[in-house]
Amino acid sequence: MADLEIVRVPVLSDNYAWLIHDAASGETVAVDPGEAQPLFDAAASRGWTIGQVWTTHWHPDHTGGNAAMQAAGARITGPGAEAAKIPTLDVAVGEGDTVAIGDHVAAVMTVPGHTQGHIAFHLADDAAIFTGDTLFAMGCGRLFEGSAGDMFANMQRYAALSDDTVVYCGHEYTQSNGRYALVAEPDNQAIVERMREVDALRADGEATVPTTIGRERATNPFLRAASADELGARRHAKDNF
Repeated sequence: MADLEIVRVPVLSDNYAWLIHDAASGETVAVDPGEAQPLFDAAASRGWTIGQVWTTHWHPDHTGGNAAMQAAGARITGPGAEAAKIPTLDVAVGEGDTVAIGDHVAAVMTVPGHTQGHIAFHLADDAAIFTGDTLFAMGCGRLFEGSAGDMFANMQRYAALSDDTVVYCGHEYTQSNGRYALVAEPDNQAIVERMREVDALRADGEATVPTTIGRERATNPFLRAASADELGARRHAKDNF
């Protein structure tokens, strides 16, 4: 990923949007811009122009900046299954499709459950994946539109990726996720050690993402769930935690 630069941009209250910049082509992509101005500012400060938006799902905290970016000339790509809920959509994609920034190609994965059309963007050659609100650091998204079976299937797909795959998710939820993870797996020393690090970072006002598949395999109770039933039980417990 030597010529790809990925920048975390805080938006709204606890969202992260992302800028991907390809030095070779000069292209810049915004991923899940919940609002536009912070991304415009972050891009401008680096001399970049946002030409594409990659949208993982229709929720307004991930699409709120799309219209302004489209008006500024960016092409909006997102889940075709949610086209009716994303009026700014220019390019509809789903499982098996690809998107690109310069010569870097991302495979589109359909990962339903949080929303039924939710997608992720996997840059396999760059060991990077943008998971929106499906896989979080030590957590997973709420099941607003799908089932535990849907999310379990997603977690199985994520768990099959290489340990060094960097996970760029949509929220700063790690500390609350980790507090539940300590209850879900009280004997998991890896969670205990990770939470020391997370608590220290948050005390200093620092971000805890991105994460990696390897770290999630060791400490994420949803990625580690052995069945859809176990994931469902853990999701219900976390919802009421």
